[in-house]
Amino acid sequence: MLSPAKRTLVALVPIGVLTALLALDIAIFGADSILGASQVSLLVASGVCIALSGWLYKTPWKDFERAISRNLGEVAPAIIILFLIGAISGTWTMSGVVPAFICYGIKLISPKVFLLTSCVLCAVVSLMTGSSWTTIATVGVALIGIGHAEGFSDAMTAGAIISGAYFGDKISPLSDTTVMASSINRVGLFDHIHYMYLTTVPSIVITLVIFTVLGLTHAGVPDARMDFYSEVLSSRFHITPWLLLVPAFTIWLILRKKPAIVVLALSVVVAAAAALVFQPEVVRSIGAEATDGSPLKLGFTGVVRMIYDTVSLDTGSPEVNPLVTSRGMLGMLNTVFLILCAMCFGGCMRSSGMIDDLSRILRPLTRTRAGLVGSTVVTGSVLNGIVSDQYLSILLTSDIYRDSYEKDGYEARLLSRSVEDSATVTSPLVPWSSCGMTQATILSVSTLAYAPFCFFCMISPLMSFLMALIGWKIVRRPAGSATQR
Repeated sequence: MLSPAKRTLVALVPIGVLTALLALDIAIFGADSILGASQVSLLVASGVCIALSGWLYKTPWKDFERAISRNLGEVAPAIIILFLIGAISGTWTMSGVVPAFICYGIKLISPKVFLLTSCVLCAVVSLMTGSSWTTIATVGVALIGIGHAEGFSDAMTAGAIISGAYFGDKISPLSDTTVMASSINRVGLFDHIHYMYLTTVPSIVITLVIFTVLGLTHAGVPDARMDFYSEVLSSRFHITPWLLLVPAFTIWLILRKKPAIVVLALSVVVAAAAALVFQPEVVRSIGAEATDGSPLKLGFTGVVRMIYDTVSLDTGSPEVNPLVTSRGMLGMLNTVFLILCAMCFGGCMRSSGMIDDLSRILRPLTRTRAGLVGSTVVTGSVLNGIVSDQYLSILLTSDIYRDSYEKDGYEARLLSRSVEDSATVTSPLVPWSSCGMTQATILSVSTLAYAPFCFFCMISPLMSFLMALIGWKIVRRPAGSATQR
């Protein structure tokens, strides 16, 4: 039987192997590491974990199988959503919805307030939908195009989009992470949300100030350049306000609180119909790349291809072409591949008990209020890199620290808030996590490129620690009183 200290050292081995391999992947392959190298690294680290656990702890193979199966089952809905997001990318682009957003956005949004507007708009949409992924896949994709036309780097625009989307997701009563963090810690949903305001509102205010300053200092681009974008898109697509009925219909479904999969699927159907009505030439040209025949056959082929295939249109301008390139469902396969491998690693670490062993490193720091909250925030953030999934990070962080908060007499809502301030918002900053990989794929911007501009995601954990250090609105239960639920 190994001592706790030795078990902790053993648990660090798979983490060290994974970190070294991922660093090597990024150094050699760069952004292309997500095409397979990172997945191999996760599987190798999983193998190291299994070998050590089987050798030292005699963990049965069936335990690993059950843990991996459970993890894969938990992410199955997310995988379906990913494929539907790929389909939305294709149908919204080729139907003219995204080009219409870009054309109208260039005219309506001043470059000086573009980053601020993008962040606020994504925050509002995410608050209404409860889904950062849906917000980024729809409004976010259009904003990337507008920002590109107005001279902003795609990384900076992505940072504004993700910051706003994760703010709205974090405080929305419709958000699955918000519901999960409150429910597993036995805190009322709205008590949890109201308590998060104390850290979340200051974080988003600072974020908006930063984006305002960045926008005001932006050199801008000549009006002729933005007019050029509009002219090129208008020459290739039939731009009409009627196209905005597609996102309007999607928002209506969201407000009716329909399941995310249903909303995305119906949005794909409506966008495909819009493509046939408003962009018949575009649809037929896409179909003609794969087959020939009657207009009906070309139309059917074009619609199917825009849903599943990676499609690019030639607008006559190499600068504009990337804005009308869609990934389709096939474009999400690398993301799904990475998620599956990440879930294997997370399942192995969890079933072997190494997650609990790693938590011992931080326990000596939990003797003070700031140390307890700080350790929670660090654990939630680090677990995103270990288990590569925000849901598992929320669950495991809550499990690790629940007894410590209860023993020290702190409110359960302090734990639920600390978990959301870390596990939820830092997930898109990890390149190999499900969130990081998904957002990078949707926006066509690598995680390492946009991460420095995700100010809200970086400020939020720090704000949580600062509030703990100050002790603002943190109540400690008197000794001997009943435990709060």
